[in-house]
Amino acid sequence: MSEWQQLKANDGHELDAYIARPEGEPIAGLVVVQEIFGVNAHIRSVADGYARDGFLAIAPALFDRIEKHIELKYEGEDMQKAISLAPKLNMENALQDVAAALDYVRKGTGKKVGVIGYCFGGTVAWLCATRLKVDAAVGYYAGRIGNFVAETPKAPVMLHFGKQDTHIPKEDIDRLHAAHPETQIYWYDAGHGFNCDARSSYEPASAKLARERSLAFLKEYLS
Repeated sequence: MSEWQQLKANDGHELDAYIARPEGEPIAGLVVVQEIFGVNAHIRSVADGYARDGFLAIAPALFDRIEKHIELKYEGEDMQKAISLAPKLNMENALQDVAAALDYVRKGTGKKVGVIGYCFGGTVAWLCATRLKVDAAVGYYAGRIGNFVAETPKAPVMLHFGKQDTHIPKEDIDRLHAAHPETQIYWYDAGHGFNCDARSSYEPASAKLARERSLAFLKEYLS
């Protein structure tokens, strides 16, 4: 079962959030953090998938501070709009909005909470582990994570990257792994956005393996 609800961040900002509920008692709460394309059909499908696996999943609309109801595809004018909006995403504001979503699923389950993010959301997931109270974090192809290598996670983290991803310098990830060897990092024979079946860069074998690893990791640390 899914629905949209409004959340309120600590600074008073109100934002929409897509909520996907499991059939039975949730095993934990999980915040799904968007790419730069909004809480679109792909991100909703991710939340739905983890709800089927037993999580109370929520995807906060981080673009609501800029423009409401942003839902973009991965090509043409939508891609251009996403690229133009991306620099307007403020990391501090995003963390406030994710914190509101974490509070929602924490109260809704009374159990542990985790976060999983994609692209921009992958970096947000890393910062949730370093700055917020979460029990586990997973990040896919986190584009700006190299800017935050100096921050130390307070919860277990798993990260996924594509070997053909031209957006993310491998040197940044090597630096991060050297600084935080406890972080689980996996590389795939794929490019940027390999998990998203709406992208031309979708790589199904890599997406399947990364999801299996992510699900096992989340169940280990959140159950």
